[in-house]
Parts: sequence; structure tokens; C-alpha cells
Amino acid sequence: MELIFEKSRKGRIGYKLPELDVDEIDFKEVIPEGYLRKELNLPEVSELDVVRHYTKLSQLNYAVDTTMVPLGSCTMKYNPRINEEIASNPKLTNIHPFTPEEYIQPILKLAYELKELLKELGGFADVSLQPAAGAQGELLGLLLIRAYHEDRGNRDKRVILIPDSAHGTNPATAAICGFDIRVVKSDKKGELDWEDFKKKLKEDVAALMITNPNTLGIFERRIKEVADELHERDALLYMDGANFNALVGKFKPGEWGVDVMHFNLHKTFSTPHGGGGPGAGPVGASEKLKPYLPVPQVEFDGERYYLNWDIPKSVGKLLTFYGHFLVWVKALAYILTYGKEIGKISDFAVLNARYLKHLLKEVLKDPYPDTPCMHEFVLSASNLLKYGVKAGDVAKRILDYGFYAPTMYFPLIVKEALMIEPTETENPDTLHRFAKVIKRIVLEAKKKPELVKNAPFKTPVRRIKEAEANRNLILTYKDVVKSKES
Repeated sequence: MELIFEKSRKGRIGYKLPELDVDEIDFKEVIPEGYLRKELNLPEVSELDVVRHYTKLSQLNYAVDTTMVPLGSCTMKYNPRINEEIASNPKLTNIHPFTPEEYIQPILKLAYELKELLKELGGFADVSLQPAAGAQGELLGLLLIRAYHEDRGNRDKRVILIPDSAHGTNPATAAICGFDIRVVKSDKKGELDWEDFKKKLKEDVAALMITNPNTLGIFERRIKEVADELHERDALLYMDGANFNALVGKFKPGEWGVDVMHFNLHKTFSTPHGGGGPGAGPVGASEKLKPYLPVPQVEFDGERYYLNWDIPKSVGKLLTFYGHFLVWVKALAYILTYGKEIGKISDFAVLNARYLKHLLKEVLKDPYPDTPCMHEFVLSASNLLKYGVKAGDVAKRILDYGFYAPTMYFPLIVKEALMIEPTETENPDTLHRFAKVIKRIVLEAKKKPELVKNAPFKTPVRRIKEAEANRNLILTYKDVVKSKES
């Protein structure tokens, strides 16, 4: 099929598909024989029945629009509809990536302003908007670190230090970039173990990857000291920005000595999180790492905005084009809506988490009772094991009460972990209702443990055998029929 390049009467340049005569298409050439239907037996129903059917299906989902989704580490918060509306504007959605720069000056200005705001919020020398997700932001961060050391001839620096509480993507990304991993323990307060860190900080260390607040929801109070120790050995500090909604408007990681950090726009700055994307993971870099940022960088010369491809030491290009532009639009709208009051995000994120933790402190075990949490917290269901009830059972039972479950069994260093993040968008009434549900489930675990162990009861699909489900995927209608027959 050949694309037709054309210029419309309105001066827009782009591609369109040639018109096709459906009768001329031989579907057997494009669809395998086994997937072609012999007969098309579609039910004859009214439009009303169709609408009701799909509306009821949609109501079976657990979504932020209908209930709290307290997934710790994932920040499943409400995203204002105005941002979705702005990003749906055809003047933004219909731009072709090959459009010449002189025709898209407002678009480049939008990208530039977002970059400048992220620089200010993070305290960095520059920001690349290009990474398409947090994990790709990590990838870029490690590529920058590798480029920095190789440029200086430090080819022996092949080790990345990673706390035992870290996201799993941290060691995975480091390994992909060719580094070796050295794990640093957490101390009794849930922070990086200072003595273990200093013991493992040797001349072969290229960087430390740390999340702050960390994955336990605890603030790493010695973060500046950590940066100083690393810099003394010409090692760098990478900060996972997954939990930036606990800091935004209050702290600038660059001022702590952080050399590189990714921003999860789809967590802190209002874009849909979950459902497969899209995400965006812009990366902020210090002066040390700025020369290696990917091309192109959006710049402003005082008269026009342009894409700068002239970055001699750049690590290259991450995407076919420039990044998830419409996610940038939503993030910029979100930041501008808050303006100088953007610190309210972190105010309420921390307040809600600490209040909910207070409501639950007598119900589940607190692994770090002497350490205040930030935007999220981890409790342990290990006190229920004597009744035969595990964290996973509690999570399943929560579904019966209309809430989505917290993150389970993570971080790995906490036994029977339930990781809870109420986010900054929930109100006190919702937090009280959620706490009431947890208290009731704990009471059920003590008096009727079999009830909790066999939950959920109100979901369309009951508890499945998870290991078997992972091994025997049911992806087609034929698989469903085959499964029922067996």
C-alpha cells in the first residue's frame, strides 16, 4: 500500500492513505485462513441493549473514577478532565512529526516551557523530554552516567549501587546498560544503611541509584551526605523520581547533589497511569551530564524555538521522533493550574498518607514505627499469619468492599507487605471508609479466616490459581472453550 504525500488547501502538509475498494481486497492474503469466519452470526439487539451491556461491563472495573486505588508506588490519583480536554484539541493531535519547525513554533514553545519548568522544579541544569516512560528515563540516566565515565576514561567504573528496597526496574536497567549490581542494605529505620553504603562504595562504583522518598515511603535524610561521598570518588547519584509527588514544590533534588533524575509525568503531573500508557519520563541532568543529553533538544535563541541536533557528545536518540507530546501537554496544564501553589501536591500527598497510617496503626504491623512516612507507607499483615491469612488474602477481600487493593508483597524486605498510597486527591471521608474496611477484614481474619482466604466473592471472576494462569494463558475465545471443556 503506497502512501500519498500531499499539501491541503489550508497549507497543511501530511500523508493520507489512498482510497480502497473493499470489493477488491482479498482478505485471505492479509488474514490467515484459521482466523476467517465461515458464518457471521451476530445477535440482533437494540441500541439500548448494547449500551446497557457495555456500560455494565465498564462498571465492573476498579478505576479512580469510581473508587480509591491505593496502589503504593504507582500513584493512581485522579487526573483532571480539563487536561484530557486540552490534549484532545485537534490542533494538537493532528500535527505531523515531519512538519517544518517554522509551522509549529507554538508547539515547540509548549515543549520548551515544560522543560524549563521541570528544570526549575528539579533544580537541574537541563532536561530532556524524550523518554517515553519512567523505565526509559532510567535507561537514559544510566546511559548518561556511562557516557560521562567513558568520556573521562573511567572504564573501570562498572558497578551501580542499589538499595535492597529499590524498584525492580533499577537493577534491570543497570544490567541492560552493562553495569554490575551491588546491593546496599536498609537500616532499622528503613533508610539506606550508612555503614553498608560506605563499605560498598569502592573505586569501581559508577553511581548509586536511589529513590527518595524511598520505596518504603521513607525520606532518605542523609541524601546530601550520600551525594558528597559519591562525588569524592567521582561517582554519580541517580535519583528515581517515581515518588516526586512527595517533594514537588518543596525540594529540588539537584540542590542535594543529584546528578540525574527522571520525572514520571504520568504519576506526579496528571496523565493517566495504568491501562498500558502512554507515559513520559523526562530526565533532568546536572552540569556534568548535560553534554550527553539525547538529540534533539528543544531550544530558544531569543527569536525562535528550534530542535537542536548539534550536541557532539550526545548519547543519541531514544525514540523514532521526539517523545509523548500529548502527555507533555497534560503535564504542562497541570503545572500551570497549580502555579506557585504547586507545593500543595506534596502537602496533601504526605498528609493523607500519614493520616491513613495513623488510622491503621493498631490493626496491621508497622515495620518502621519510629520513622514518619511521606506520601505512602508499608504495613505488614504478618500478624495475621497465625490465623492462616496472608497479605494476598487481605488484598482479595478488599475487592469485595468496593476498593481496589494496595500493592502486595513489595518491597521484598518487608514480610507480608501491603504498600498503601492514598495520593493527594482523596478526601478524609474516603480514607476513613478505607480504614474501616481494613479493620473489618482483620476482624474477619481472626474470627472467620476461611472467609478471607476464599475471597473475593463479589467480583465477576473469583480467585484464580495464579501460577497456573501464568503458565496457561487464555487469550482467545477458543482458549476459553478449551478451558471449560477440560
